[in-house]
Amino acid sequence: MSFKIASSPHNRISRSTSQLMLLVVLACLPGIIVQALLFGYGVLVQLVLAIATAWAAEALIMRLRAKPVLPRLKDHSALLTGVLLAVAIPPYAPWWLIIIGTGFAIIIVKQLYGGLGNNLFNPAMAAYVMLLISFPLQMTQWLPSASLQPEALTLLDAVCTVFSQYSCSGFSVSQLQTGIDGISMATPLDTLRTDLAAGRTLTESLQQPVFYGFAGAGWLWVNLAYLAGGLVLLKLQVIGWRIPLAVLGTLFGLSLLSWLAAADTNPSPLFQLFSGATMLAAFFIATDPVSASTTNQGRILYGMLIGLMIFIIRKYGGYPDGVAFAVLLANMAVPLIDYYTRPRTYGHQAKGAGK
Repeated sequence: MSFKIASSPHNRISRSTSQLMLLVVLACLPGIIVQALLFGYGVLVQLVLAIATAWAAEALIMRLRAKPVLPRLKDHSALLTGVLLAVAIPPYAPWWLIIIGTGFAIIIVKQLYGGLGNNLFNPAMAAYVMLLISFPLQMTQWLPSASLQPEALTLLDAVCTVFSQYSCSGFSVSQLQTGIDGISMATPLDTLRTDLAAGRTLTESLQQPVFYGFAGAGWLWVNLAYLAGGLVLLKLQVIGWRIPLAVLGTLFGLSLLSWLAAADTNPSPLFQLFSGATMLAAFFIATDPVSASTTNQGRILYGMLIGLMIFIIRKYGGYPDGVAFAVLLANMAVPLIDYYTRPRTYGHQAKGAGK
């Protein structure tokens, strides 16, 4: 009988980085499938472009740094970054947008700081914010849900639209954004923000077709799909429960208080939880092991900060969905959070104790 000695951390389930990254990508599949069915096959085209760009950028930097390429590509970190950015941008955004964003995420945000494990910010969210600030028009070209689209788009239409901004039938993206009622449509969060700013009540705004269902047409099912994938990650112990619970709990609590205080001007807590990129953020983005907090207490504070910032940006900020900005702001606070929540060494004695 042999006695094996291993250094900490002592995990019950030992998985390599590549296995963890691949499991997260696989857990994204339910959300990707639902997103493609409800908002167009353009998301599949964006995925192909993002993954190819991520691998090419990673290989280029590894070559420039005179390091082996294949082992780095096999850790699947570049793959995950490409997937997360591809599902975050509009499915029919122009092809060059995802290439610029993915290249920025890998080269600038990740590799410039030393590669995997050294980046301060979540690469996908940093790239998303860069694209949103630099190309706001292209980043807001979300089509309505399939049930509200006047023209059914095939996979070939998706390819044509991404590369030329016109479908095979000659419809432009702006025309495709027009719903079956002839009105140009935005996302539920953006529509709600615009209506409330114009003086409409919440009840009046929710009468529009884009709000079919309490979280918006299509968006409820997308969030439920990412929730299912996130629960699988929790079951497999790929991610911990603290960050997702803190994000969703904080957002729910603040939304409940504002809704109870003024129901005519504040959406319900369920609307906040199941619209936009809430579930994607809570389970797949905020839980990034590199840019998130590393202590148990810190993860709770980190998740609460993200939930707080999402609520504040959605209610008072200039952007309808504050997920990316909330994550980046929380990333900036991680060193401070970890410093004040780090566990004490066994046997530690406070200054002045025993005197």
